[in-house]
Amino acid sequence: MAEWRNWSGSVVAAPARCERPRDEAALRRIVQGATRVRVTGAGHSFMPLCDTDGTLVSMADYEGAIEVAPDRETVWAPAGWGLDRLTAALWDLGLSLANQGDVNPQSLAGALATGTHGTGADLGSLSTQARGFELMLADGSLVECGPDRHPDLYQAQRLSLGLFGIATRIRIAVVPAYHLEERVERRPLEEMAERWEEFAGATRHFEFFVFPYADQVIFKTLHPVAGPVDMADGNDIEEGPFRVALETGRRAPRLIPSIQRGMMKLSGKSTTRAGPAWRIFPSDRSIRFEEMEYELPRANGLPTLMETIAYIRRERLPIAFPLEFRLTAADDIWMSPFSFGPAASISLHQYAPMEWRSLFPGVERVFQAGGGRPHWAKRHTLGPDDVRRLYPRTDDFLRVRAAVDPAGTFLNRDLAHLFGVAA
Repeated sequence: MAEWRNWSGSVVAAPARCERPRDEAALRRIVQGATRVRVTGAGHSFMPLCDTDGTLVSMADYEGAIEVAPDRETVWAPAGWGLDRLTAALWDLGLSLANQGDVNPQSLAGALATGTHGTGADLGSLSTQARGFELMLADGSLVECGPDRHPDLYQAQRLSLGLFGIATRIRIAVVPAYHLEERVERRPLEEMAERWEEFAGATRHFEFFVFPYADQVIFKTLHPVAGPVDMADGNDIEEGPFRVALETGRRAPRLIPSIQRGMMKLSGKSTTRAGPAWRIFPSDRSIRFEEMEYELPRANGLPTLMETIAYIRRERLPIAFPLEFRLTAADDIWMSPFSFGPAASISLHQYAPMEWRSLFPGVERVFQAGGGRPHWAKRHTLGPDDVRRLYPRTDDFLRVRAAVDPAGTFLNRDLAHLFGVAA
């Protein structure tokens, strides 16, 4: 029996077996010989989605290559590849993803299965870019699904939480390779609250970070530029000084408000960098944290952010990380938190060595009061009644799951509780 931990260290599993199949035959033997199976990518989920006492599978070594469609609008890609490996390979083929998040170790399958997203008022989550899947089901059969082939399975698999089978290949939408320019600057929180829609409308990718005890924001935009452009180094937050500030706050939480105000006063310079999109989208994120994120109707986003800041200050919560505010387009995916319409996302982070379990529930209530739905891979307390209330297509989702996995091979305890089904 091995021990497995997620990236932040908060989820610990003891699977009976850990497997890294290299081909279809090996994967079939694993699936047919197991009672319970879960798949792990980079472990960037903060919820126990990969927790299992059965077989834990990594698809990182599974054989495969990128196959480009004749029209160059889609590719078939190995599902277990990390986004870092995938986007580098696409660039060599003259292609890019239309959007990415701000980290890229996650597996392609894991990112789609949880609704991972970047930012952009008119850009959807990575799940919206999926055009088809090749899955190994619980009986070992290999099935391909898409809009015109097993359409219900395709609709459920677009954001699946790993409940239908193991993705071996994914058909993903791509665009011609492009370059991005990143600009990072400090602006007053009051100005951002008044002008955020104007700023968001002026660039393709918009987001900002705000320390809850400071009155300035770190404002970040990405916009396509003509290439080629030599890659320039940079990061939205300088991790060296930030790590020192976090360790100081961990040892003396009462100093966090003054530390945050001081950091913003001392880091006033603007920075710009440019380069291939696949290298500009991700930032270095070596500091471990715990995270909760809610997606809210866009009109509720900024008011909820301001209420969150007020709540943290009022309760004097020792939140050491900045809050993050992003925009995402609406979609029509059954279990997507963006299926209600255009969304604003608010992310709450806490330095992993510091207390977070007693702090997140109060902030979660603020997010929920704003009409939010949680990111499936980040900390939340939803139960089956909440899921059905928030997601009208839950019964369709569970109907497909029961049809393709009647024995619950791909369930674990957390997911069984979440959806109110027998484990």
